[in-house]
Amino acid sequence: MTHGQVHRAITLEVSGLACGHGDVVLASGLTFSVPGGTALALRGANGVGKSTLLLTLAGLLPPLQGSIALAGYDPEDGPAFHHCGHRNAVRPRLSVLQTLDFWAAINGRTGLSPTSALDRLGLGAIAGLDAGYLSAGQQRRLALARLLVSQRPVWLLDEPLAALDAEGQGLVVTLLAEHLDAGGLAVIATHDDLALKGLVTLTLGGGA
Repeated sequence: MTHGQVHRAITLEVSGLACGHGDVVLASGLTFSVPGGTALALRGANGVGKSTLLLTLAGLLPPLQGSIALAGYDPEDGPAFHHCGHRNAVRPRLSVLQTLDFWAAINGRTGLSPTSALDRLGLGAIAGLDAGYLSAGQQRRLALARLLVSQRPVWLLDEPLAALDAEGQGLVVTLLAEHLDAGGLAVIATHDDLALKGLVTLTLGGGA
């Protein structure tokens, strides 16, 4: 590994992939490669399969055709994929800290402590507040804090900037840049512009 690199040198390789639900194919013929240190932005109209593709990459939906591989990754290192969907999965009666601690227990405590992750996302001062009282933007920050408490090399993010103010959007871009600098990679379904160095775009449903 090079200086500053945390993750192994890996590449997400997708070949001839088709994804959808049951007999409904939303995207097909997808072939692309995403090496560590880079990010792929998924573009396209609503319903063309961006979220479904992320779920398929994460192993939460079976591919209808084709293959998905993570070249260079050692399974002994543990789970490789972090999926953060457009729904925040926040339990309203748990506190902010309890919510993140729950996710750390599920996904593994391999990154920052929950307290440190909340501080990084600007939620430290309200760690004891019930998560149900958070604004939409605060809930989004809490959901994204899961990425920091459990270190994994592949981030699959569905509209990560949704409901965030300008400061929050800038913070997410900074976290993404740090993840890429550490050798991680990301696939991001988004309608927003991301100021990330080396960002590559794949448009689903036709187009360039």
